[in-house]
Amino acid sequence: MVISGNAGPARPFDFAGQVAVITGGARGIGRGIAEAFLAAGADVVVCGRSGIPESELPTATDGGGGVRRAVYVIADVRQPEQSASVIDAARDRFGRLDVLVNNAGGSPEAAAATVSPRFFASIVTLNLLAPFYCGQAANAVMQGQPEGGSIVNVGSVSGIRPSPGTAAYGASKAGLINLTQSLAVEWAPKVRVNCVSAGMVATDAARAHYGGEEGLAKVAATVPLGRFATPGDVAGLCLFLSSPSLAGYVTGANLVAHGGGERPAFLAAAEGKDAS
Repeated sequence: MVISGNAGPARPFDFAGQVAVITGGARGIGRGIAEAFLAAGADVVVCGRSGIPESELPTATDGGGGVRRAVYVIADVRQPEQSASVIDAARDRFGRLDVLVNNAGGSPEAAAATVSPRFFASIVTLNLLAPFYCGQAANAVMQGQPEGGSIVNVGSVSGIRPSPGTAAYGASKAGLINLTQSLAVEWAPKVRVNCVSAGMVATDAARAHYGGEEGLAKVAATVPLGRFATPGDVAGLCLFLSSPSLAGYVTGANLVAHGGGERPAFLAAAEGKDAS
């Protein structure tokens, strides 16, 4: 099967007969990932903390023109037992689990000098502990399968550079990279574990944060490739890393997708331009 769209050039991915769990897969980046796996033929389970109408679930058309829809599970992945319930739901419904994409995460801005310990801990729980909880439950299933499985953690460039205003988020994403590398060693050879460290992604949340399309355009101009990533860009990397035929020898990797990063401020200063 060939997947095309905003992930870039057409690429061959075939996940027919496989089962994927995408945490936080009902909206934003997670929705793009869920729709990509559906389009590639996988049965997909997504989760979130509150219920949503069936009409709002991720969908994709199949080869016969029908609509394939994700299965939704209400769960707060910050709680170990609820993380396990998502994995159990996928296994009970479809009999197996081939892919876990730990996408759920995020953080509002908060000054490190005044942020409460409770807030800091909650952000670390969502962005670091929850992927471990889900990963541990998924590994238990995948280790018992002849084909094993693949886990992809959705990280952020905040984990590899300073993250002022979101220190807890940056610290947890940095920890997620190391967790990825450690689990890749512990859970090999049956289970591959990789990370995608994404740069700025054009989502509804990003539009609201940067002041709409005009704000997005101004920020995008600071990226060498001249644009934000799309959810499809991130989804394509998750498909690649999950593919046993294309990435079967890739584990413990952190694939950085940031459009070339950020132009160094010292260059703008040297040229007499505003670096802000």
